Amino acid sequence: RIDSDPEDSPDEIWTLQHHPVYTQGQAGRAEHVLAAGAIPVVAADRGGQVTYHGPGQLIFYPLVRLRARGLDVRQLVSALEESVIAWLAELGIAAATKPRAPGVYVDDAKIASLGLRIRRGRSYHGLAVNVAMDLAPFARINPCGYAGLRMTQVADLLPAARIPGLDAAQRALLDQLARRLGYTGWDYLGDEGIGSDGIDTVAAAPEGASDER
Repeated sequence: RIDSDPEDSPDEIWTLQHHPVYTQGQAGRAEHVLAAGAIPVVAADRGGQVTYHGPGQLIFYPLVRLRARGLDVRQLVSALEESVIAWLAELGIAAATKPRAPGVYVDDAKIASLGLRIRRGRSYHGLAVNVAMDLAPFARINPCGYAGLRMTQVADLLPAARIPGLDAAQRALLDQLARRLGYTGWDYLGDEGIGSDGIDTVAAAPEGASDER
């Protein structure tokens, strides 16, 4: 749908959870799916290799007009990564990026994964952040093409009383993204929220963008 939008249409960032699914990016190789079992494996036209999505993991799909924002792909990737790092820091979790390995890591364990597609100057697909999910399915693949890559999540790094709900995590991460993409306001288009037991799509469209970057 975004392909048909006028050039001055607002960017959108869709946030959601997926039902359990493995997705293979354009660089994906069949041998990195070790034992999918009953979980479907779906080809995706994003960059990267195989990963797992499931309930308790927040997905962010930034539909961003890169030319209009004055961004290149590297800057968009950095904005996504830095947003996660800043949000985790607010929770008291120290995280960082790794050279030549997109995503966000806590020590050597991956907590957020990235996979983008750029078409006609616009971004598709995006960011997956592990909040409070079942990590076991990651053991049945080589995540992002790396055998033995450890995965982690917010729920494993904080006391139970401090683990944020998915709605709170969603809003906090959207605020971080807005700051880094230069948006001055948001029009929240979903009124049901993510919900801990639902798999609902919530779209957020920026109202405007600042002139400063």
